[in-house]
This record gives sequence, C-alpha cells and structure tokens, in this order.
Amino acid sequence: MTKGLIFDIKRFAVHDGPGIRTTVFFKGCPLACTWCHNPESRSPEPEKSTKHISLNGITFEKEEIAGREMTIKGLLHEVERDRIFFEESGGGVTLSGGEPLFQIDFCMELLQALRKREFHTALDTTGYTTGKEIRQITPFVDLFLYDLKLMDDETHQQHTGVSNKQILENLKYLLEEGKNVIIRVPVVPGITDTQSNIRSIINFLEPMHTSIPPYLPTSLPDVHLLPYHTTAKNKYRRFHMNESMKPEVSVNKEKLTQLKREMERAGFKVKLGG
Repeated sequence: MTKGLIFDIKRFAVHDGPGIRTTVFFKGCPLACTWCHNPESRSPEPEKSTKHISLNGITFEKEEIAGREMTIKGLLHEVERDRIFFEESGGGVTLSGGEPLFQIDFCMELLQALRKREFHTALDTTGYTTGKEIRQITPFVDLFLYDLKLMDDETHQQHTGVSNKQILENLKYLLEEGKNVIIRVPVVPGITDTQSNIRSIINFLEPMHTSIPPYLPTSLPDVHLLPYHTTAKNKYRRFHMNESMKPEVSVNKEKLTQLKREMERAGFKVKLGG
C-alpha cells in the first residue's frame, strides 16, 4: 500500500485555488529557499519541534512531530468530509508542501483517486521535477499554481540550491499545452523584486501565448504576487533551525504596487496575495 508523508491538512483554505478548498501539505522539498516560510516542510523525514505554551504566567514546553504517514484511503476520508463545501463554492483539493512532486508516486496515485471522485485538483508546485513526471501528472491536474522565483540561473541556485532550467522547461510545456496555470511570484525584498528579475519574468511569459497553437487559449497566465512575510520566525525557533533572512526585512507596499502595475501594463491580470 502506497503511503505518503504529510505534515498538515488545512481546511477551508481560500488562497490555494478557486472556491473553498482542503489543502494537503506534503513533506519534503528539493529546494532550500532563503525565504522559506514552511521550514518544517523541507526534510523528507518526520521532525521534532518544541512548542512553548504560556499559562498563568508559566511557560510549558510541548514536543510535537511534523510529518505523519498517510494512505490514499486515509486522505480520501479526510477530504470527503468537505465535499459539500467544494460543491457549494466550486472548490476542491490542493496539493502543496514542501513539494508534492518530491513524492511523485504517492502524488500521482492521490491525484488519480481524486479525479475518479470528481474533485477539482490544484497542484502548488516549484516545478522542479523531470519533464517525464510533469507529463505524467498533467492529465490529473485541473490547475497548476506554479512558483516562478528567479530567472537568472546563477542567482536561482544561490537562493534555492537548485538550477531553474528544468523548472522553466516544465512551465513552458504547460503553457504551450494550454494548461490552466497561475504564476506565483514570491516578492522578496532585494532578491526577487528587482527590476531585472520582474522584467525577465515578463519577457519569458509574454511570447508564450503567441506560440500556442490557434486551437488553444491564447491569454496570458494570471500572476499572483506573494509578499514576503515574517510569520515563519516562530517555526524556525520551534524546529531549532537557522533563518537566512534578516529580521528587519519587510515588503515595501509602494514597491509592490509598482511591480503590479508594471505587469499589468504588459497585459497580465495580477493579484496581490494568493
């Protein structure tokens, strides 16, 4: 029986695709992003964390484990409970992480099972997988939430630990096939929000819709700009991890609006946040 390692299941999610959704978080990620806001998702193994709870002026420590093995049957039981909310809102199930494709066999089996039950499926992915694997899972994904972080390969390797060449190839494939894709750009001050990076993203995406066969949709993909936030700081402490980002880093709202306008001028429909 195929089992997967899951570190969280979030119900009533409204930022991970259309409608009300249940988001399943896979553990394990091949990237090590400088700004990672789910550090507990990186390791492909269960991890211990220390949670501090204050009560009546006294602080207690509670040990927790991030990551538990689940079967397809167990996950289907969890999401079936929310079917009525999916049907009423046009929602469904989103696979996130970590990187779901890091557990490709379990991910594929789950997507197939969800498709048989007629659930809308979304895949929140870094796109870091082989071309063969992206082609295998594509028929079972209704919506790709595709991360596009840094366009310069050297800078991408510096801040994520991996090359972006296969990521861009896989994205090009999805767009040329006319798949439903939303581009997600993490806006990290001084790293991804530079003028050269945003312009490179525009230059990469713009030609795509002109090269698509005439019988497929020709509109540009929607873009979601995701502002960097500091809510993960407690997670780094709980899991005894070193945080790479400086504590004073914050997103400039004026700069964020400027980036949004620049992409809108290029013809993209842009949303701030997921």
